[in-house]
Amino acid sequence: MSGAVDLCLRNTRRMLWRNGRSYCTHHGSRVKIFDRNLKRKQRDRAAWLLRPGDSLVDAVAENLLDRLEDCKKTFPSALCMGGSLEAIRRLLNGRGGIEKLTMMDASVDMVKLCEQAEQNSPNKNVETSFIVADEEYLPVKESSLDLVISCLGLHWTNDLPGAMIQSKLSLKPDGLFLGAILGGETLRELRIACTVAQMEREGGISPRLSPLAQVRDAGNLLTRAGFTLPGVDVDEYTVRYNSALELIEHLRTMGETNALLQRNISLKRDTALATAAIYESMFGTEDGTIPATFQVIFMTGWREHPSQQRAKKRGSATVSFKDIHKEFGGGT
Repeated sequence: MSGAVDLCLRNTRRMLWRNGRSYCTHHGSRVKIFDRNLKRKQRDRAAWLLRPGDSLVDAVAENLLDRLEDCKKTFPSALCMGGSLEAIRRLLNGRGGIEKLTMMDASVDMVKLCEQAEQNSPNKNVETSFIVADEEYLPVKESSLDLVISCLGLHWTNDLPGAMIQSKLSLKPDGLFLGAILGGETLRELRIACTVAQMEREGGISPRLSPLAQVRDAGNLLTRAGFTLPGVDVDEYTVRYNSALELIEHLRTMGETNALLQRNISLKRDTALATAAIYESMFGTEDGTIPATFQVIFMTGWREHPSQQRAKKRGSATVSFKDIHKEFGGGT
């Protein structure tokens, strides 16, 4: 059974993930994977359900912002778009030397939430503004920003390479892009349980969870967007829940529920119950909880600038590896 599940999961991911999240038909029209209007509504709902100090969201935001502490330069003007922008605003704590911060989200309610949070607990010495806009169509002038941050939002864009190219163009020379997206191993336990339940109860599977980028895709995305000095690293976070229902509720508060265009409107009741039972039987722990894996891919890229380090031209080396080996490796 596990081999069949594995094959079905791979085929589903391959079907939905092609050429950077969206693909063109032979007529040249772009096929969209995600329903952006539905995702906007889910973000509106998440703004009302948002947990203050969500440990998972805060951990990812802290990890992303820590990268600013590794930079000697400051970033006076910054854009934070989509995803966990409220956590970014709250945890910024003066990092990066940001003086002007623009908070952007496609959800009106999420922007209002951030505005209210800023009024209640303002960031000192940071001039904060708020706009409602889509990550796929950045309303930002070219070469106008020092820093672009996206924390857990870009994996819902239909044209991820295009969104990253727009981010790069909005940066000044030597500007920094920081991004965090959910990776392909996210919710692997739920994917397996749902697939097994659908195969047993319905005789087949339909897309229930979003296709997500693999680690190898992230570096290609940065390079394709034209970023220099690209960096990619991965962290896995394991969150424990009392039940599968509690996991689903957490996903709703994060705005991370299914937004595929090609989806069944609702999961059949017996299939949903079977999914929960299979999840607990396959992955349940001795203390009665169930684990859920969240794989987060962190991406760093810079807009090109003459001061940045560059690789030497091929063939320009003056010392051979053979000589180095003789000198330091003890070879003959």
